[in-house]
Amino acid sequence: MTEQTRVLVVEDEKRIADFVGRGLESAGCTVAIAGDGASALEKMHALDYDLIVLDLNLPDIDGLKVLEKIRNRKTAPAVIVLSVRGNVEDRVKGLEMGSDDYLVKPFAFVEFLARVKALLRRGANMPERFQVGDLVLDALRRKVTRAGESIELAPKEFSILEYLMRHRGKPLSRTMIVEHVWDMDYDGLTNIVDVYIRHLRSKIDDDSPVKMIHTVRGIGYMIDMPAEIKN
Repeated sequence: MTEQTRVLVVEDEKRIADFVGRGLESAGCTVAIAGDGASALEKMHALDYDLIVLDLNLPDIDGLKVLEKIRNRKTAPAVIVLSVRGNVEDRVKGLEMGSDDYLVKPFAFVEFLARVKALLRRGANMPERFQVGDLVLDALRRKVTRAGESIELAPKEFSILEYLMRHRGKPLSRTMIVEHVWDMDYDGLTNIVDVYIRHLRSKIDDDSPVKMIHTVRGIGYMIDMPAEIKN
């Protein structure tokens, strides 16, 4: 998430709104807060947001009505509902009316942030195609080729490769890879990233004289053409 990621928090309880807003800002978002439905709709008319965090128990308009108005817009952002309404009927109704996720209060912020990241990744305007040398990844069709030959990857392998290629030439730590691909904290003990990198290397690099995936000692991994090839 970056400062270009705009989030509107619609929450009438100031304590919760401030808590969520500060957490999102710490994660790199630009955050606006609305304390009721009417002001939320005004803000949405004035500016496009990437994500709406929506409480259902608003003082003026039922949150589901606000959700309905959001979904009737031509360009609708992702919506995650935060609500004390935790029974199955309310959760189903919220999802059926167009929320992308539904989290019951009280909630752990780490879980909330993981869900936010997942929603933003799903809706991000990312390039469709990445290329490093003769290695090509098509993000929409979820296809990978090297020198024109198709390479079959498991879902997590594909996600790691896409993450590396999106950040070509930038060393990515194991922590960054785990948090991006698995939406979980890295505990410093697991070797799951190393295992998947070995799988990727066996499929991408082993049959080619030009190796793309590089170990960056003390940091993690990076994908790029070797320096002597690039020069």
